[in-house]
Amino acid sequence: MAREYAREAQLVLVCGRYEGVDERVREHLVDEELSVGDYVLTGGEPAALVVADAVTRLLPGVLGDAEAPAHDSFARGLLEHPQYTRPEVFGGWRVPPLLLGGDHARVERWRRVMSVWRTWQRRPDLLETADLAPEEQKWVDGFGQGREPSDYI
Repeated sequence: MAREYAREAQLVLVCGRYEGVDERVREHLVDEELSVGDYVLTGGEPAALVVADAVTRLLPGVLGDAEAPAHDSFARGLLEHPQYTRPEVFGGWRVPPLLLGGDHARVERWRRVMSVWRTWQRRPDLLETADLAPEEQKWVDGFGQGREPSDYI
């Protein structure tokens, strides 16, 4: 939806307060209704901010790298792999050693496997329409049979 909105020349978000927007406005002036989730807010402004941010980051020149949105979570219908930063050890918890070894191909494979794994665990509904490579579909099938990410890394 954000990609679709980013192609528009202009976008007006009408934010309801308390009970929503007057029905006459909704019926006659609104092109489309959208929801950012199944919960109640005091007004539509926080939801409008979410939509504005999701759309704005897709506009040319907003991000430093024009290709960055293609690598975001959901770009292929999958959640993103776990992220780790410095220091290497924090609170006694270590960054996975594989990520520190310098083997870029193994790191990329780890990221792909973990992205599919995380999606399978948290949002399996996304896998129904995700853009999966044949190998990734094998991973999904394996997870369903009790295999672990480490079996594929």
